[in-house]
Order: sequence, then C-alpha cells, then structure tokens
Amino acid sequence: MNHKLTNTILFVLLTACSLAQTHTTVRHHREIVEDQPPEIAQAEAAIQKNDFASAEPLLRKALDRDPRNYQAWFDLGFVLNKLGRASDSIHAYRQSVAAKPDVFESNLNLGLMLARGNSPEAEQFLRAATTLKPTDHPDEGLARAWLSLGHLLENYKPEEALDAYQKAAALTPKDPEPHLSAGLLRERQKDFTGAEAEYKQALALDPRSSEAVIGLTNIYMKSGRLGEAEPFLRRLAAERPDAATIHLQLGRVLAAQGKKDDAIPEIQAALKLSPNDSDAQRELADLYAGAGKNDLAEAAYRPLVTAHPNDAELHRALGQALLRQKKFPEAQQEFLTGVRLKRDWPDVYVDLAFAASENKNYELTVRALNGRALLSTKPNTEMPAVCYFLRASAYDHLGDYKAAAADYHLFLQSANGKYPDQEWQARHRLIAIEPKK
Repeated sequence: MNHKLTNTILFVLLTACSLAQTHTTVRHHREIVEDQPPEIAQAEAAIQKNDFASAEPLLRKALDRDPRNYQAWFDLGFVLNKLGRASDSIHAYRQSVAAKPDVFESNLNLGLMLARGNSPEAEQFLRAATTLKPTDHPDEGLARAWLSLGHLLENYKPEEALDAYQKAAALTPKDPEPHLSAGLLRERQKDFTGAEAEYKQALALDPRSSEAVIGLTNIYMKSGRLGEAEPFLRRLAAERPDAATIHLQLGRVLAAQGKKDDAIPEIQAALKLSPNDSDAQRELADLYAGAGKNDLAEAAYRPLVTAHPNDAELHRALGQALLRQKKFPEAQQEFLTGVRLKRDWPDVYVDLAFAASENKNYELTVRALNGRALLSTKPNTEMPAVCYFLRASAYDHLGDYKAAAADYHLFLQSANGKYPDQEWQARHRLIAIEPKK
C-alpha cells in the first residue's frame, strides 16, 4: 500500500482579532494508486461533489475488505464530520492514526476534532502533527499545526502557546495570523507593549488588516492612549460604515477626549444602525447634556426614563436638563422621583432644593436640604457651603429668621471667600434679621 494520502484534507485554525474561530479548508490532490480499493476513488469523487452521504457506504465497504486501511478511515473521518457526526468522526480519525501513526493530516484533524470537544487528548495529537511532514505545502501545513496547538494551549499554558505562535510565524513569515493570535493572547495577559508589537507586525504584513487595527485600538484604549486610538477607529469607521460598534467606540473615544461635538454624530450613526441599544441612547443623551444641548438631552432622556422608570440616575439627568431650560416644576418632579428611588444619594437632594427654591417652594427646599444634612455623617459627604446659603435663604423667605441666621453663619464659616456675592448677601441679611445687641 502506498503510504501517502491520496486525498489531503487540512483543517485550518485561524484567529480574527478578538474572536478566535476554527474553520476548514479542503484541498484535494489525486494520485493514481493501483492497490487502493476502487471504493476509495469512488468515495473521493463523491467528496469532491460534496456528496458525503454517498461517500460513507463506499468507504465502509473498503474498510470491510481492509479494516487497517488508514486512507479509508481518514476519508471516513472527514465525511462523518461533514455529516455532523462528531463522535463517529473522531473514532474514524483514531483508527486512521492507529493504523499509521506518522501521518501529519490524520494527527492534525484528530487533534482539532478533540479540541472542538474540549478533550485533553487534543494536545497529544496536535503536538504529534508538529513533528510530522505534511503531504503538500509543508511549511504552510506545519504553521497551521502550530497555530492550532497555540490556540489549544492559550488558557492553561500561555507561554507555550506564545512559543507555538512564534514557530508558526517563522514558518510563514508573510502571514499575519500568528502575530494576531500572539497579540490577542498578550493583550489578555495585559502585556500591552508585547501585544502592540505583535499587532504592528501583523499590520506591516497586511496593511488592510482590520483585525490588527482593532487590536491596536484596544491596546491604546486600555492603556489610556486615546489620542492614538482615534485615527485607527476613524479608519475602521470609514472601512466599515455599517458597523454600529465601531461608531459607538469612536464616539466614546472622542467624548473621553472632550470632543463632544465630534462624538455626537458617531453615536447618532451607531443608533441609526442599532436603534435599540439603550447604552448608546444613554450616552447620546449624556453627550447632548454635556454639550449644552439641553432640549436634545431632554428629548433623549424622556424615552429612557419611560423604559427604565426605577433608574434614579436617569430621573436626575432628565431633571438637570429641565432645570437648565428653566422648566422648574418638571425638574422638581424628576428630582423628587430620584430621591424616592435613591434616598442615600446626596447630590439629588441638592438638585431638588435648587428646583424647589426656583419654584418658591421653600418648605420643600428646607426638607430637601435637611435630608442632605442627614447624609453628612458619612465619609466625604460634608454639607457644601452653598447648601447652607440656600437653606438660610429658604428660612428667610419663610420668616424663620432665627434658623436663617444660624445657616447664614454656617455658610460664612465654610465659604472662605469662594462665593463673594452670596457672602455679601449673607452679611447684609444678618444685619437685617439678627436682633441688635
């Protein structure tokens, strides 16, 4: 029997940046081998036509004649995999390896099938494949074996995985895939310098590699180098205009750099592509608010509040947009809801007090600030000086001059010249309301 496979079927394991995927490439080359059963040739002709159902009985007939025919077992393993019978496929590949252990392709395919099922045996056969010679294109075949082994080892032997990727890169120096795989692994290990070098090497080999660009973008964002991430994201957004996640990420990077006017159209583009993304809706509303576009912020927050009625932060954000538009009654209602939902949040009490004061609801102003004062016993929650002034003013309007005077004094003690206009007002009100000694 001829010891070369008459039908070479290679499984290729590739990575695409953040998503590692396995896919297969089928390559057939024919050799005339006189001593092979005719059923094998017939089966391989059926395989070429993707007629796997017809190929199976032919291969089994050949195996009835010769149960040790490694070629028939190999082809049967491929056919059964295509028919979705993974466990039967693994059995066939095992028989092929047992009949002839020194065949690269059968060891590789068996290793990959076992890896797909998370079997610890996979390493044994993938390592064996790296020591054998492929039937065709040996460097490419061995590089695939090393890549496959690297992916298998990533989670429990990461340094050996990196070594496997280096070996694959040495065998196929023009192929960016080993560098992408190594970059992703180093990124997971938080070795951002090493990951950046791998992604740059991949980009040098393939300047159009979106995977390398995404990898570099991730590195720059994770290491706080947003200015370096921006041009790569802009390139990706231009190359993939229909990718909502890329527009969203670009918008976030721009917003983080304070480029709110540039960020808004990117988030808008993301929402046109993915209109139900509530995170993006919220980010756009926040951007409108941060850019002073309060009418747009209000319009963006309202459906979010309707969809998430128990989210105190959304109620506060809507209230602030209303407050800035001098819609004080509506703002007051949103802050009241925020307080009810999150009673230990100091800031929303202050917002409520401002809105109530503008509505001339001085009793509510006092109640809100008293609620804020109760939280001052917690660390880093001291009562802000301006709150004393606001409460003093409310007491003043209510005619409770004793309480107003006490708060005016507390305000002056804590203001320390930071609020000159209010300090002037406080001193003059104290002259007016405090009894003469």
